[in-house]
Amino acid sequence: MCGAPAQTPSLPAGVDLEKETVIYGVVSHGDAPVPGAYVRLLDSTGEFTAEVVTSATGDFRFFAAPGDWTLSVLHRDGKATAPVSATGPGLVEASLTLH
Repeated sequence: MCGAPAQTPSLPAGVDLEKETVIYGVVSHGDAPVPGAYVRLLDSTGEFTAEVVTSATGDFRFFAAPGDWTLSVLHRDGKATAPVSATGPGLVEASLTLH
């Protein structure tokens, strides 16, 4: 087992994790990160809320309200979806693997 600490995203200055909810993660395909994937945030009814494109290292993040969400990823190499439950302010990790 690796002794490295859990990694967290680099957040803009002024983000207060005691007041804000940040859903973040990495999109991967096998062991490789996937840059240029479209990650959508859907609300609890499945309605589109926001979309971001993953960075060169496959990273994404959303600033969202606490609640139940779904992440949906579209990329030429595959797709993935995952439910996310943000119970309150803070960091919520939700990485996705394309299939």
